[in-house]
Formats: sequence, C-alpha cells, structure tokens
Amino acid sequence: MAGRGEPSVAASSERLDEDGVRMPAGEVHAWWPGTNQTLCGLALSRSRLRRFHHVSWPDTFPESGGAAEEVRRVCPRCRAAAGGGTGRGWSKGWSKTSPRP
Repeated sequence: MAGRGEPSVAASSERLDEDGVRMPAGEVHAWWPGTNQTLCGLALSRSRLRRFHHVSWPDTFPESGGAAEEVRRVCPRCRAAAGGGTGRGWSKGWSKTSPRP
C-alpha cells in the first residue's frame, strides 16, 4: 500500500522492556492499523495476535537490534508483502542488470 509509510507489528506473544513498554515476541507479522488482518492474510482476532501500534515493522528484524530481542520468527509472507523493505537497511530488491534486446 503505497503512501502509508511502514506497517505496524502484530505478534504471537509480548514482553516488557526495561521501561515497562510492551514489545513483540514470538512470531511477528506486518499489519496496517485500521484493518483486522496481517499482510499475509491472517485475521488478527482469530489468530490471537497482539497488536503493537508503537512498533514499526523494520524494528522487528533481528539485524535491526530494535524491538527484535525476543522475536523468534519474522513471517516471510508479510516481509515480502511489505515490499521487501526499501530503506532502513533492507535490501534494495531485485533489478535486471543485463536485459535482452
């Protein structure tokens, strides 16, 4: 969804950081606030996923070091649906280097 910025996070579990703020743990999925499903199509309520409005999607990747301390799995379908990540250290994506005439 172009122009919306970065998706928020929904996770199967949660933890409290040093300041008492809820952070995602377990399996994480990307989710647009205002909808009731993840980018991979899971219904938030039926899947019993917890919503984290205050955590941006890239912060859940282990390489980010942000909110990923207890994240066990990042949903690959959500990662792909979020655009593969253009920016904030994500890969630049696929590009054709030698196209045929």
